[in-house]
Amino acid sequence: QVQVVESGGGLVQFGGSLRLSCAASGSRFRLSAMGWYRQAPGKERELVARIFSAGSANVADSVKGRFTISRDNAKNTVYLQMNSLKPEDTAVYYCNAGGIDAHGWSDYWGQGTQVTVSS
Repeated sequence: QVQVVESGGGLVQFGGSLRLSCAASGSRFRLSAMGWYRQAPGKERELVARIFSAGSANVADSVKGRFTISRDNAKNTVYLQMNSLKPEDTAVYYCNAGGIDAHGWSDYWGQGTQVTVSS
């Protein structure tokens, strides 16, 4: 069983910063990708940023230059530093951990953390 636990999030003013953290743990799971997705009310869940164990990353165009994803492989932890936040960044942010377990490639999700940016 893999657990994905998020922390961070909250309420911040326009232009402010927040940092999200997420740790994955579990036996018989070879972690590969960790990332953040978000879902705003009435919208589909979308990729924000994702980073692989080798260090390569994908970042959504809408957050490039403002958000930075990083990872501590020793701790199976991923971070999302969010700067210059805008009201349109308001959403529930979900952490994703992807890798190989007994079933092949599997994705595990955190419970989500609310980020609200006031104008």
